[in-house]
Amino acid sequence: MNNTTSDARQKDDGATERNMLPKPDCMPRYAGSKRLANKTAIVTGGDSGIGRAVSILFAREGANVAIVYQHSDEDARDTVGMIEEEGQKAICLKGDIGSKAFCTDIVAQTKQALGAPDIVVNNAGEQHPKADVDAIDEDQLRQTFQTNIFGQFFLTQAVLPDLKEGSSIICTTSVTAYRGQDLLIDYASSKGAILSFIRALSHKLAPKGIRVNGVAPGPIWTPLIPSTFPKDKVDSFGKSTPLGRAGQPNEVAPAFLFLACADSSYITGQVIHPNGGEPVSS
Repeated sequence: MNNTTSDARQKDDGATERNMLPKPDCMPRYAGSKRLANKTAIVTGGDSGIGRAVSILFAREGANVAIVYQHSDEDARDTVGMIEEEGQKAICLKGDIGSKAFCTDIVAQTKQALGAPDIVVNNAGEQHPKADVDAIDEDQLRQTFQTNIFGQFFLTQAVLPDLKEGSSIICTTSVTAYRGQDLLIDYASSKGAILSFIRALSHKLAPKGIRVNGVAPGPIWTPLIPSTFPKDKVDSFGKSTPLGRAGQPNEVAPAFLFLACADSSYITGQVIHPNGGEPVSS
């Protein structure tokens, strides 16, 4: 695979968790304590990777979960099964998060099947590594922003009328928003936009008692990595962190749980950094 042709949206097989070796660790590592009992969550990109780990952990803590995905039906079915094994209800909704109409439909279908949402995890994203800036064409630039930030904006707009005091919105940004990444200039730029979105929206919604926070993962072993990066980057992925390895999805999911539940009731407009020890500035 070379860095100028990678496309996670088109390479459905490569972006399937079932096909990954080694498999990402997505299962929670401890018993639940019902911190999300009687809650309904929407998790975009919930079929695999970080989204799958978050969905299962939320279910273990008592939430019903609507997972949103675009490509892998098998991964989505697997994740729904894992949620149901935790004793909770789940639905999977397939479509393009960059479509405002689809985001409206996500909320409508979630309300009908699981009840009004209390938690929204804006997690879906895409990346297309390119070695040169001039190799990022207009279509790629628009697509990256359409998914990574427009999708978060559209779903937030759609769900706001149903959120109430105590609700939580959690957005996935990235360590690349803080320190850049020379193969992912458009992706890093979109993640920087998400960071600003978190800060601005948290101020806007604070008077309503709705909290908005973010998680900025570092190198995490998910289907996005082998499906988009060249082999040499995959082989060395995460080794430059102070901990010397890539993280696993179940090492990131607890950050989302903390921000979703009442444990973080006095926190809004903030970002948690599960990144293997890389220092970042605000």
